[in-house]
Amino acid sequence: MILYTENHTYKYECEKICRLYYPAERIVFACDTEKAIDTDEKRLYTGIAEKGDILTFSCKAVMNEKESQYSFHWEKDAEDSDSLRERLLAKAMTRVLTDITGIIPPWGILTGIRPAKLMHKYMKEEGSERAAERFMNFFEVSPEKTALALKVAQCEDACIRLSGRNSVSLYVSIPFCPTRCSYCSFVSHSIDKAQKLIPDYIKNLCLEIEETARIMKESSLKLETVYVGGGTPTSFSASQLKTVLDALKKFLDMENVREFTVEAGRPDTIDEEKLKVLKDAGVTRISINPQTFSNSVLEAIGRSHTAEDAVEKYLLARKTGFDNINMDFIAGLPTDTLESFRKTIDKAISLSPENITVHTLALKRSSSIVTENEESSLSDCTVQMTEYANKVLSENGYFPYYMYRQSKSLGNLENVGWCKKDMPCLYNIYMMEEIHTVLAVGGAAVTKLKDPGSDCLQRIFNFKYPYEYITRFDELLQRKKQITEFYASLPL
Repeated sequence: MILYTENHTYKYECEKICRLYYPAERIVFACDTEKAIDTDEKRLYTGIAEKGDILTFSCKAVMNEKESQYSFHWEKDAEDSDSLRERLLAKAMTRVLTDITGIIPPWGILTGIRPAKLMHKYMKEEGSERAAERFMNFFEVSPEKTALALKVAQCEDACIRLSGRNSVSLYVSIPFCPTRCSYCSFVSHSIDKAQKLIPDYIKNLCLEIEETARIMKESSLKLETVYVGGGTPTSFSASQLKTVLDALKKFLDMENVREFTVEAGRPDTIDEEKLKVLKDAGVTRISINPQTFSNSVLEAIGRSHTAEDAVEKYLLARKTGFDNINMDFIAGLPTDTLESFRKTIDKAISLSPENITVHTLALKRSSSIVTENEESSLSDCTVQMTEYANKVLSENGYFPYYMYRQSKSLGNLENVGWCKKDMPCLYNIYMMEEIHTVLAVGGAAVTKLKDPGSDCLQRIFNFKYPYEYITRFDELLQRKKQITEFYASLPL
């Protein structure tokens, strides 16, 4: 697709709007509409004209044999801003692209990953009823998705109130997996191929935990939640896991930590010894993520475990004493059907985990589903899958407690965490809604420093790959000084 822009600089937002309709399309920008390329490719023209106090937002699409255009006028007022202009241009674009494709994006012109955070903002300013009206009328969000965002925002409120001025969470990154799933775009490395790196990785990780703990104490920060993720942390052996968890207990003040999560993730990495290590370390919440209970779908996505293995490891975790377990599932996986997805959700509910997270497949560029040109015809079916999950989870006593969206998701849908009453994952809420600072350690981890008095965020990036994390560790420790400087600069 060739995307033309005239008299505006909103390329990024225009691209995101196009992705709502053409998630896997290659987009090329051209700024000169006078030299339009004569081609059979899809072409989209966007423009803003300004005359006095009147702005005109225009869009025209030529998609092979189809053509559509729309423009409207807007009188400038005190609220005029780049953000408003972006959204008004998005309105013109969605009108045209919906006419061309017949697709009505359920989230309207919203392209951000945190719709519940935006709902929070308007609820605080205008109240719940007016916030919902704004979502539907201005942002053109469907009534169903508006209601979902409202429920999530309301569920998050009590958890957000637990966070104080000096509250922080800690994310521990273990970017290793047994194998790479076909849908995955995260930075993770095969445990077999990376074995020689692991001893030095763990050594540096423990040193970084120690340094982070020192900085937290120096800055009088209160640790609220700890989340060990990946990758698949249980790719490590029991003794390797114990080394990392022992470092957390030794260096951090875990006395008042409200929640301690470890992603056990892949059932084929879980055994009784590792579960005991987690339990003895004081872990309060784990994830066991089957993604599906269909063996044929598991094979299609490159998983080496069966649905029966997932159930067995879940029951083993219960026997070990874990009373707060999450299970992840994905709607839209290759070869999955509406019938088999329904059976998956029904099976999950029958097991009764405290949290069930339903993701929508995202066609990320670095996943093999995309790079190997595997076509997905599941977009329409995925909508039905998520509708079924939302319905039966609500009927069985689960509440939507957090939500986020990814670009290139099938059907322009969302990922939703569901919980039993009073059992939300605090870390997920604090991280996704950017409530307080999340300090991060390990390869590919990103620290996000949050000013408690504003929405200001400052990021500190760790090195992405394990070999960089090991070889450039001294440089990484120097970056950690930014944490102290950030908190020293805040007003008392």
